[in-house]
Amino acid sequence: MNTSQIFSLAGTIAALQWAILIILPKWKITQWLIRRPVVPVFLSVVYCIYIVGFFNTPGGGYNSLQQVRTLFADDHLLLAGWVHYLAFDLLIGFAIIKSSQEKHISHWLIIPCLISTFMFGPCGFLLYQIFKNFKKQS
Repeated sequence: MNTSQIFSLAGTIAALQWAILIILPKWKITQWLIRRPVVPVFLSVVYCIYIVGFFNTPGGGYNSLQQVRTLFADDHLLLAGWVHYLAFDLLIGFAIIKSSQEKHISHWLIIPCLISTFMFGPCGFLLYQIFKNFKKQS
């Protein structure tokens, strides 16, 4: 498979996982997938393959914005970066679901947090922290 095909596969699998988190958060299969993070593990394997296999880009690194830009100019490492986002955002989504269910926060309030986490990562996490603190105060 080429990088475009891996990108599509990873995105589709992550989107399906997000869909069941949003639509069916208490479904036994959703709960099983949260306890056994199969999708994030799969995405982590993809990430490791690409980061280990292609990290030797001349001029690339993490010490400056220019080095990061150089890394992401390579499609293989751009894919690795994207899959990194997918895996970690999904793990944050799992944590939001677990926390909200433990704290008995309405899933209707959690849906915007999940969608924001899927689309904009930390923004959804921040939104959940705000809702969680309002719930704690009430």
